Amino acid sequence: MLKTKIKTTPGKSRGLNDCLPYQSVMKKLFIIILLSFPAALFSQQMNVISYNIRLNTPADGPNAWPKRTKMVTGILRFHEADIFGLQEALYDQILDIQHDFPGYEWFGAGRDDGEKAGEFSPIFYNKSKFILIKQETFWLSETPEIPSKGWDAALNRVVTWGKFQSKVTGKQFLVLNTHFDHIGMEARKNAAILIRKKIEEMTSNKNLPVILTGDFNLTPDKEPIGLLKKYVRDSFEDSQEPPFGPTGTFNGFKLDADLSSRRIDYIFVYGGIEVLKYATLSNFDDHRFPSDHLPVFVKLQLR
Repeated sequence: MLKTKIKTTPGKSRGLNDCLPYQSVMKKLFIIILLSFPAALFSQQMNVISYNIRLNTPADGPNAWPKRTKMVTGILRFHEADIFGLQEALYDQILDIQHDFPGYEWFGAGRDDGEKAGEFSPIFYNKSKFILIKQETFWLSETPEIPSKGWDAALNRVVTWGKFQSKVTGKQFLVLNTHFDHIGMEARKNAAILIRKKIEEMTSNKNLPVILTGDFNLTPDKEPIGLLKKYVRDSFEDSQEPPFGPTGTFNGFKLDADLSSRRIDYIFVYGGIEVLKYATLSNFDDHRFPSDHLPVFVKLQLR
């Protein structure tokens, strides 16, 4: 049998590092790590939900808040919402939700007095992922700095907003949450103009991404939504994946509600944000919806 001798350097043994295939594999692995590292460093995915939870009123009978609290918090938890904006939330309802989300913080103000009276449009956020840098509330009126009713609105309406910093990337972004009036057309038009003005002021020369959530009490064909869409993008239209679930977002607590078209709840985005997925969540339990609105869910990527 022919034997081949392999020459080695005295005092050294032949190891894996001397094997050319091994070195080639390690080089390729190193390149892959280098290519993937910037994506992990400079972007972050997050789940965001906008949800009108319906205020707590005994008049709702079998659909009153105490009988559906766990359904609301269950949806938010199951879909792993990192940030969620609520509408029609009274102070006690907020405390109920906070009890089920110990790892989250919230902020907002009652629309009637700027403290605890009246409905809130609060923002909850996962404090292990985000740092709240600043937060404020302004009113949708001619005097946005104080509790007030604007134009032809039936009720006081507010915008809650926060400036956040990601603990993953260090990047900053804004989240605004609101609930437009259900009566005043002039109020809704001027509210859209005011929100656009505020966003322009807050993002001027800062290149800050923006997330705007809310119950706008308007379908996409109405003028105030068109005014907003001249500046921000509708995540329903901007989603990389086709929207999932029904189009409509108002159910009136009726399981047979027509959900084919009445979309009045939105998540808008602006700047360096990609909408990866969009869904209207139509979950129900024991033949009851958790609220008279369906929550809107998006998976976003913050660049």
